[in-house]
Amino acid sequence: MYKITKLLSFSTTMFCIVLFFIYIFALNITWLSIMKIENAKAQMRKGVLEYCILATLAEGDAYASDLISKLKSAEIIVVEGTLYPLLTRLKNAGLLAYRWEESSQGPPRKYYRLTQEGAIFLQELSKTWLQLVSAVQSITDKNQK
Repeated sequence: MYKITKLLSFSTTMFCIVLFFIYIFALNITWLSIMKIENAKAQMRKGVLEYCILATLAEGDAYASDLISKLKSAEIIVVEGTLYPLLTRLKNAGLLAYRWEESSQGPPRKYYRLTQEGAIFLQELSKTWLQLVSAVQSITDKNQK
C-alpha cells in the first residue's frame, strides 16, 4: 500500500510539474507576443515623432515641456531622453532654431521654432505621410474584408 501511495504521490507531483512548465511556456509565448506588439508600436511612434514635432512647432514656438505635453495629449508618448537628441538633430539639420526666454518660474527656457527650411521640409513630409496613409489603408482595408 505504501508503494502505491508513494507512486501516486510521485505521479501527482510530476503531473503538477508538467502543468507548471506548460503554464510557464504559455505565459512566455504570450509575454513574447505582447513584447513584440509593444516593440512594433514603439517603432511606429518613433517613425512619426519627427513629423509630429515639426507639425506641432508649425502651430507656434514651444519649449520642450510644451512639446512633450502636446504629444502626450495626442497619445504619442515621448520622454525627454528621446526628445532632446531629436530636437538637437533637427536644429543641426537647419529645420529648427531656438531662442532663450526668461521664465518667472525658474531658469530661462529654450523655445524652439520652425525655420523656413523646416516649413518646406514639413510640407514634403505631409505629402509623403498622406500618400503613406492612403497606401496602407488601401492594403489593410482589403485584408479586413
